[in-house]
Amino acid sequence: MNKEDYVIKLERHDTRDINKNSVNGSLTVIWRDWDKILKNEPKMVYVSSVNSGEIKGPHLHTKRDSYFTCIHGRVTFVIKSGDEYIEIESDAEKPILVYVPKNIASAHINTSGGISRVLALANIAWKPNDNEMRNINFDNFEWSKFKK
Repeated sequence: MNKEDYVIKLERHDTRDINKNSVNGSLTVIWRDWDKILKNEPKMVYVSSVNSGEIKGPHLHTKRDSYFTCIHGRVTFVIKSGDEYIEIESDAEKPILVYVPKNIASAHINTSGGISRVLALANIAWKPNDNEMRNINFDNFEWSKFKK
């Protein structure tokens, strides 16, 4: 798969103060049941936090597909596709949804100075004893390039 196969662009809309009509923030659409941008509808939604400079993963899921978007801070997703690594940066200002299919290994690293938060949608709900996650090593990936 190519980098484009893992990225879904998201709608972002300015929101306005009802009295002054000035922009007071934004709204990002992650999923609507009628959009049909996800291959499988979510059965679980959760938020994961990652401390500055820390890495979550790498691992893969054997049963579930996942979609991720950074909602606070900035992270770089690293996806192992065959023998190559695909890097995808995500932050709240440029909202994208990163698709990680089952049996594809991925990780993400917080590249911001504070805590980052990632919203995840999965097509199968996680259970504490399902044992469908496998830890993987990205031995030849250069994590050091993200260190300050």
